[in-house]
Amino acid sequence: MQKNLIELPDMLLIGITARTNNKREADKMKGKIWPCVQRYYHEKLFEKIRNRKNPGITICAYTEYESDYTGDYTYFIGEEVSSHADVLAGFDKLVIPPQRYAKFTTGPDAMPDVLIKAWNQIWKMTPNDFGGQRLYHTDFELYDERAQDHQNVVLDIFIGII
Repeated sequence: MQKNLIELPDMLLIGITARTNNKREADKMKGKIWPCVQRYYHEKLFEKIRNRKNPGITICAYTEYESDYTGDYTYFIGEEVSSHADVLAGFDKLVIPPQRYAKFTTGPDAMPDVLIKAWNQIWKMTPNDFGGQRLYHTDFELYDERAQDHQNVVLDIFIGII
């Protein structure tokens, strides 16, 4: 994976959420992320999000960490918006504050392997590998046109650091 250190301004997001942890997600029958993703795409919830800033670019965030990557967190899937005004019932709002990130860009690979491999590498990294200490506030994946071919997905993963 390629790594860059960047700073981003705050981001306003609208989408749907699920509370989970990595142990639960390892068991596909108990996982909550995949059903959340399926619902988001099968029900075309992205089309119902108002004030979309970059239509077609999906953000999957990990926030409200209980501790670190071994504890519970909230999974969020949605899009960046220009305003949190006029949010439809059933949707959640998320504000990602301005942060410094270690941005990792994956090589092309099939889903979900590309994602599993990337996160397994990230979980083994040290502060030196990140270029700072992990914040465990909000981390996110960005899916754009490079993720349309599910056999050759390239995505960016942003890990908040101090």
